[in-house]
Amino acid sequence: MRTGRTGTAAALAGALALVAFASPAAEAADTGITVSHLVVNNGRPVIVGTTAEVTPDFTFHKYWSSNTALGDVETTPFLYHDTTAAKGAEDGGIWTSSVTCYEDGTHAADCDGELYIEPRYRLDSNNDATTWKIAVSARIWGSNGQPKSSEYLTGFGTVQVKRAARVTANATPEPVAKGKKMTVTGKVTRADWVKHAYVGFGGKSAKLQFRKAGSSTYTTVKIVKADSAGNLRTTVTASADGTWRWTFGETSTTGGATSTGDYVDVK
Repeated sequence: MRTGRTGTAAALAGALALVAFASPAAEAADTGITVSHLVVNNGRPVIVGTTAEVTPDFTFHKYWSSNTALGDVETTPFLYHDTTAAKGAEDGGIWTSSVTCYEDGTHAADCDGELYIEPRYRLDSNNDATTWKIAVSARIWGSNGQPKSSEYLTGFGTVQVKRAARVTANATPEPVAKGKKMTVTGKVTRADWVKHAYVGFGGKSAKLQFRKAGSSTYTTVKIVKADSAGNLRTTVTASADGTWRWTFGETSTTGGATSTGDYVDVK
């Protein structure tokens, strides 16, 4: 399918997820197309849950030979983690949902679009939470509706696709007498792309934080490791009215999360 028309988005089959990156230009010897300044999702990792579609945006610049019209130039970014871009494309890869290009009058164009991932259908293994390689499918179309030349451009770096995570918080008793012990519990879970559900993130360490009433700042009180089922539990001494929460950062395969705060009145 052609994707080179000025100001026109072209939908492509497939699903994808990516993080933003900046890359050097990659020269296409067979098609005469050069792609540069490819940036996706503003440099952030792509975090994917169990059901919600994810559509990170992207931008890039491309050049092509002077004897070819923009409408005949197709450049489609995609993700793969096979040994080669060709094998990755053959196995499905993670593809764009749309590309729009705007010619600047010098056989060059600025392009933008969106990538697409539907976790229930494209991510079928938790091992997909890993480093993906970036490539661009490049084609020149002929007047007969068939490609005149095509190739895969590589050298655009890599991107992390990560499993979404959640954490809850509950402080008891409420209210509590000043100086008495209180218990703060929670549960850490993360997306399972096989079960299509959130499951316990066993062994994950989380920070227990407290924000005193009237303050806008949270302070870390202690760090607690979840049990094998993802459960968090600890005791603290009640000293003032305020809000308790759990929080943790990203790992190489999983996004970070912060719970909704639980306000406790201290009598």
